[in-house]
Amino acid sequence: MSQVSAKQDSLSKSKQNESDSVKKLVWSQLLINLGDALINPKVTLPWILQGVGVPVYLLGWLVPIRESGSLLPQLLMASYIRRVALRKWLWVTGSVLQALCVVLIGVVALLLEGATAGWCVIVLMVVFSLARGLNSITSKDVLGKTISKGRRGRVSGWAASAAGLITLGVALTMVFSGYFELEGNTVFYATSLIIGALVWCFAAMVYALIDEPRSDVDQTPVRFWQLLASLSLLKTNASFRTFVIARSLLLCTALSAPYYVLIAQQHLGNGLWVLGAFMAASGLASLLSSPFWGRFSDYSSRQVMMFSTLLGVLAGVMLFVVMWLFPDFSGMVWFMPTLYFILCVAHQGVRIGRKTYLVDLAEGNDRTEYVAVSNTVIGIMLLVMSVFGLLTNLISLPALVLVFSLLALMGVLVVVRLPEA
Repeated sequence: MSQVSAKQDSLSKSKQNESDSVKKLVWSQLLINLGDALINPKVTLPWILQGVGVPVYLLGWLVPIRESGSLLPQLLMASYIRRVALRKWLWVTGSVLQALCVVLIGVVALLLEGATAGWCVIVLMVVFSLARGLNSITSKDVLGKTISKGRRGRVSGWAASAAGLITLGVALTMVFSGYFELEGNTVFYATSLIIGALVWCFAAMVYALIDEPRSDVDQTPVRFWQLLASLSLLKTNASFRTFVIARSLLLCTALSAPYYVLIAQQHLGNGLWVLGAFMAASGLASLLSSPFWGRFSDYSSRQVMMFSTLLGVLAGVMLFVVMWLFPDFSGMVWFMPTLYFILCVAHQGVRIGRKTYLVDLAEGNDRTEYVAVSNTVIGIMLLVMSVFGLLTNLISLPALVLVFSLLALMGVLVVVRLPEA
């Protein structure tokens, strides 16, 4: 009886530890998402830099540096991460580095102007992106070690839902409290960035409290040829290769999003209320759909990738057909934000589904390598697919959205071939 009782106590303690880890993971991700909302390279940073006279050609590098810069170096990072037994401390380090970069960006906005300020921010964004990449690898590793299979999707879902609530709150604040009247107020924006930095520090404090099991440590020397050898996973592991191909094509749901905003600006004008409406649509989509996608992913992350992508394809096809046959609809205040809402619901499903699938696909140090190889390839594909933007010189914006939708549909056909993770 004592052995049975001890076993039950151990099981109960394990469940309690996992429940505590779930709360801490969700809270830390919530805080990180709040920080992201305050230093959005698509909205906040361009406004700050325009206010201090930064040249336009530098503004165009903010989003590519943030996204690709955090993905491309992950193969190199993974080789060192495998040498660390408790990897939560790497996540904490990444969050503190991001906080420091955000503070320095605020200082630059207050003290410098013109191209000098722009180049300083670009350098800081490079460091910020590298720290973000460190967090990306370690977060999936810690999630896989602390949360059992069948609950991981819900963690991502609730975190994304909380992020949606934050985005919605920011959007409504901007629309109803005269936030936009502060445009050009550099002190206000710099203060917002410093608040964002404090949020990242709080996230690091919460994450440090996670009860993480120790990982097996890889003691083999790191050599460049070994890093390239990791790419052989794409050749030797058919399931992983198919996943990376599918994920590359599913990027199109995210890449098409800015063109919805551009189309709305063309037909609804450049009023800042339009930006608020799109931010509200994005936040509401995350808030409402993410818990559903998360729970669905615990059942079948493969099916989540399929159905959510099909929803995104539907939004793109509807946009093209309506703009072609009924162009007057484009002037309706509700039309474009509604389609954008549908696209954002789809994008949340794609993100949660592919994250859950990748975490479930491997175990231990293999998971770190899978994440690194996948993200490195996706970083390259982001740069390659950005070339599609040049098609705007040849075709209309709705037609470009249709091109992205058809590529995403090809991704669905690839996902069908994936096994269940």
